[in-house]
Parts: sequence; structure tokens; C-alpha cells
Amino acid sequence: MAQLEQIKSFIEDRLPTYQEIALDIHAHPEVSNYEFYSSEALVKQLKAEGFIVDYGVAGHRTGFDARYKAEKPGPTICFLAEYDALPGIGHACGHNLFGTISVLAASALKEIIEEIGGEIRVYGTPGEEGGENGSAKGSFVREHFFDDVDAAICVHPGTYYSQSSPSLANDPVDIKFYGRASHAAAAPEKGINALDAVIQVYNSINALREHLPSDVRIHGVITDGGVAANVVPEFASARFYLRAATRPTLNEVYEKVENIVKGAALQTGCTYEFGLFQNSVDNTVLTPIFDEVFFKHVNEINIPEKDIYIEDFTGVSLGSTDVGNVSQVIPTIQPTVSISDEYIAGHSIEFREASKSPKGLASIALGAELLARTARDLILEPDTLAAIKEEHQENLKKQF
Repeated sequence: MAQLEQIKSFIEDRLPTYQEIALDIHAHPEVSNYEFYSSEALVKQLKAEGFIVDYGVAGHRTGFDARYKAEKPGPTICFLAEYDALPGIGHACGHNLFGTISVLAASALKEIIEEIGGEIRVYGTPGEEGGENGSAKGSFVREHFFDDVDAAICVHPGTYYSQSSPSLANDPVDIKFYGRASHAAAAPEKGINALDAVIQVYNSINALREHLPSDVRIHGVITDGGVAANVVPEFASARFYLRAATRPTLNEVYEKVENIVKGAALQTGCTYEFGLFQNSVDNTVLTPIFDEVFFKHVNEINIPEKDIYIEDFTGVSLGSTDVGNVSQVIPTIQPTVSISDEYIAGHSIEFREASKSPKGLASIALGAELLARTARDLILEPDTLAAIKEEHQENLKKQF
């Protein structure tokens, strides 16, 4: 019990500092690959807490890798930190709280790590919302940052304290067609219409939907359709998100859409480019035993019952997160913590305001304590960690 009291005392002592950091990040919203202010604020605090930090990692100029290793051996637990904002609307997903909570949790655990053993890491992963060089967790996985990590943990702001949710795999693709310009009235036969190719793709994808599994979602926009009505468009482009409940299904969908693009190019005489414009995102592999460890502590620290909601995700519309990429390689949880007394939609003005509200700021202490307690259990209870790893492997295989 003394260790838990030590964690709680540390968090209470540091809370004003971390609340200031969260408000500061909220006031300086930055999108993917441009989170210089936000990442540096977290890195500065991690260094002050005694972590060794490597900045600009995994091919991301605003990514970081912070570590503290005890002399006593033990598991390696990674806290994931997000801090990017949404274009135009700011921190409407609460990532000013997300990253701050993870850093405080890791710092609190560090207070007892020499006693219990193991290694603490905090990975600062840019661009969860996508964008330029977005979905950085995919890069961290590809560059082997998780090869020697036993488990990853984080919490996301929400309306309730709820368990980790499933998410869809997502391949964000750009489609570009190159034709030949010509006068649309005087010499149309000399032109090759790139817009026709894009429209063929759009209509063919609509037709494809009838023959796809119910979990598949495809949505897109035409990003360039030409410049003048009397000029045959020599360039046209579109951007689509291809989503599915599992990576294997999405790989099949990707191939079908690529074939549509090839067909449109053949029909119109255009050349084309097709491919990802950022990291692909994988579906989340759930590990319920891991969530149970977290929720044991939700009950122990007396979270109000009105703030707790264990969801049944059957039939629920889902989004995507690159936390899924991490869950494909190691056990990972991302429960939610409550920042509002009533339901608010993510990516809304209401969510942005809740992310700096008194309840939002109070969630920093609660979220950090829950994460630190959970990570401590994984280190001190090897049988629990082994069971989590076994369940993760079983659920990983169920995708195929």
C-alpha cells in the first residue's frame, strides 16, 4: 500500500504543473509534423523528471523516446503520448490531456521503479489525427521501437470511464490521374480527360460497396477536378479512406480499389499514381484481461459510478487510431477517462472546451494514477502479465 500512496502523493504534488502544461498545449494547437511547441513542453518535463530523452525519432521530427531503467530487472512498460490537434478546431480530441496524463503517470511510476524493477518508456507519437507524416505509431512499430517492450498503455479523454474499444484499420490513399490538356470545344479529340478517370473511380467504388463485407467503410473526396470548363483537365485527384474491421480484410479492399484505379486509367488513356499518403493504420486487438487490471483500480480509487460506463460495442460505428498498430505487436490498452458530465461528441467545439475545463484538468490526476497503478501491477505480477500476453496472442490470431 505504501507504493500506491507514494504514487498518489507524487501526482497530487505535481498536478498543478501538469495542469499548466495541458492548458499551455491547449492554447498552442499544432497539427501532425508541426507539434514543436507541444512535444517540447512534454520533453522538457520528462527531462526535469529524470528521463533520458531522444528527440526526433522514428522519422518524425516531433516524436520522442523517453526512458528510465531501474538497476533491478523487470518488464518494460511503455506509456503512449499524443499531443497533436485537429486542423481548424484545435484540441477537440483532448490530446493536450492525453500526452500530459501519460507523462505524469510515467513520472509517478518512476518514484517506485527502483524498488519494483523494470523499465519505463514514454513514446511521443505525432499525428494520431493523420496529416503530414501522420499516424506515427506505425513508424514506431516499423522501426522496432516495441520489439523489447512488454506492454503499452494510455488513456483517452471521453465522456465516461470505459474500456478499450475496437477500431477499424484504415488505409488513407491518394489517387492522381495525368491526362492531356486541350481546348474542350475546338479540339476535344486531342485531350485526355483526367477528371473522367476520377469520376470513373468514384462511381466504381460506389458500385463496389454492394459486394463488400458490412464492416468495410470507404469515403472520399475529389481534391482537384480541373481549372476551367473549356479546358480538358490534364490533372485530377481524389483522396479516400479505406477502412475495415481487420487488416487482412482491408488488404483485400485495397487491392480491389487499386484495380479500379488501373481500370479507369486504361479506359481514359491516363497515367496514374495510387498509394498511401501517410502511415496505414491497423485495427485494435483488444486484450480484456488487461482492461480488467485497469478497471480494478477504477473501483479502488472511487471514481463516481455515474462516470463509469462499460460499453457493448456491437453495432457501434467505429473510427480508427494508430494505437491499433501498437496492439498488433504487443498487448495495448486505451481506456477512456471522463472529462464531461454529459455526452459530448469527439472532434467538436464542446469537446475542445471540455479539454480545458475543470473536470478535464481533474482527469489528469485520475488518469495518471490509474495508469501508474496498472503498470505497477504488470511489473509486480508476472502471472498477470503472462496471461495478458497469452490472451493478446490468441486474439491476434482470430483476425485471420
